[in-house]
Order: sequence, then structure tokens, then C-alpha cells
Amino acid sequence: MDRRWTMINDGDEPKIVVIGGGTGLSILLRGLKLYTSNITAIVTVADDGGSSGVLREDLGMLPPGDIRDCLIALANMEPKLKKLFQYRFDEGILKGQNFGNLFIAAMNGIHGSFEMAIKETSNVLAITGKVLPMTLDKVKISAELENGMLIKGESLIPRMALKQKSPIKRVYIDPVNSKPLEDGIQAIREADIIILGPGSLYTSIIPNLLVNHVSQELYDSKAKKIYISNIMTQPGETDNYTISEHVQALLDHSMEGILDYIIVNTESIPEELKEEYILEDSIPVVLRKNDIEFLQEKNIQIIEEELFYLYDDYIRHDYITLSEIIMDIFHRNS
Repeated sequence: MDRRWTMINDGDEPKIVVIGGGTGLSILLRGLKLYTSNITAIVTVADDGGSSGVLREDLGMLPPGDIRDCLIALANMEPKLKKLFQYRFDEGILKGQNFGNLFIAAMNGIHGSFEMAIKETSNVLAITGKVLPMTLDKVKISAELENGMLIKGESLIPRMALKQKSPIKRVYIDPVNSKPLEDGIQAIREADIIILGPGSLYTSIIPNLLVNHVSQELYDSKAKKIYISNIMTQPGETDNYTISEHVQALLDHSMEGILDYIIVNTESIPEELKEEYILEDSIPVVLRKNDIEFLQEKNIQIIEEELFYLYDDYIRHDYITLSEIIMDIFHRNS
């Protein structure tokens, strides 16, 4: 792919909406903010594990963890402040808690509104773009496994699926009539590019599509819609999944026609690293002939690129290359 530019000129910045959650979303945002300031990250709020889950249970607030990661990724602040927001207590009554989560919880208490807490934290961190929760309703995820078992709670789903040795059949959210933020819907309507992923398929991406009207808004949007395939499968969620199965799960939980492109990694994973992941029941997601035929039938264009990047000893996407691909798609269609 020929990329003859680095940053885009003022006035030529695409409006990009990124939907998902988890580490994958925040890493992608680090790259995108180098190319456009018109970024809206719409983030799942169904997390019920870890320090976010504790705050959700104790304070009755929405979980701040994924949102905090996105705020830090988009922040323009002094390194010491960034380090402070990432600090996790390792002893005492606050053991396991993250300062950034506590800061958002404090803002939530001051303003009596999770939405305002995020806006005020965004101002403190001087972020590029916006970070929005997909909904302000206190949603929870449940999953039905192929063996018929029902699992309630985001943190339990992969663990129980592994224990049962049964794949996920479908996920759903409660309440089913959850309402999206109006700002999020408006961003989707005005977007030039909409991105799903990368991230956990069933617990970070799909829950956003289950919020009322979101899938229809994606279908109606004139933006180019891109799914970024994960590089590795995720134990308990996408064991042995092909690319086709990832995409089919997205469509089964939304509707046909919500994707125009899929970005797929073609770079080989170093053998020693791959062996470490295999020990954790995680394998590379590889584009195969059947996947190509499936995607062609669905009218989804395939973009193949070397995207492997090692970050803190974990396999991640190369967020600069990924952002350049997304900008290419924008310029190709603008």
C-alpha cells in the first residue's frame, strides 16, 4: 500500500468513530490522534470485573476502566500526570485499585453524573477528541453457550465457557431496551469512518451493537465501516475462530451490511511467542481461502497488512500502520 503522507492538513481531518473497549481500542486511539482530532471513542460499560467491578458494586456507578484507558490514550498531558492516572495501588485497603478509576469515581460523585465525570476528566487530561460511554444504563452482559448453559456477568463468560468446554452461541444485554447516548448517535451519523475493534469480540465489541438503535444507525450511516480483526484468538470467547466466524458473530448480533472493510494481519508471529500463546489456548487468526470467499459474498473488502507489534510482552496491533491504513481508506473514498 502506497502511503505518501504522514499527517493530514487542518480542514481535511476525517471524522472517525471507534466502537469497542479494552486494550485494543485504547492502543488504536494512540495512532489515530496523530492524524485527526475528530475522534469519538464509544466505549462499552458492561465490565463487572477487576477494580472497575469493585467501584461498580460499591458506588453503583458505571465501570470506568475501559473509558480511563481511552482517555489516557487520547490525553495530551505531562508524563508524570499520565503515570499518576495509570498508577495501581499494591497494598492496603486500596490494593488493586487504579488512581484513574478513583479520579473518575470522584468526578462522578462531585457532578452526580457519569457523563459529566468523563467530560470533566477529559478537560483535565486535555484529550484529543471525545470519549463517550455507549449508554448510561447499567447494562450487564449474559451469554448462552452452545450446550444451553446461561452465564451472567462479563467477567464470568470466558471462564465458564472454558470450564464447560462449550463455545458461545450468543450474548445479550440487560436491560434489553438500553438507550445510547445522543452524542454517540450523532457522531455515528456524522462520521466519515466507523471502526469496530480491535478487542474482545463478545465482551467488548458486540455489547455496543446490542444497545437500542445502534446497529440500525451503523447500517444507515454513509461512513465507511471497518472491522479490525484480532491477531490472536481469545480463550473462552473465540477459541479456534476463523476470520469468517468473527465476522459472522458480528452480523448475527446486528445485521447484514454493517461492514465495508476488514483489516487482517498477515505478519507471522515469532515462533517462541506463538508457543507461549498456544500454552494459553490462543492461536493466530489467519486469513484462509474460505474466509476470502465468505467475505466476498458479504461484499466486505479485505485489506491485508503486517500489523504485529509487541507491547509490554503482549501481541498487539501496530497502531501507526493501522492508522495509516484507515487514513488511506478515507482518502480513497473522499
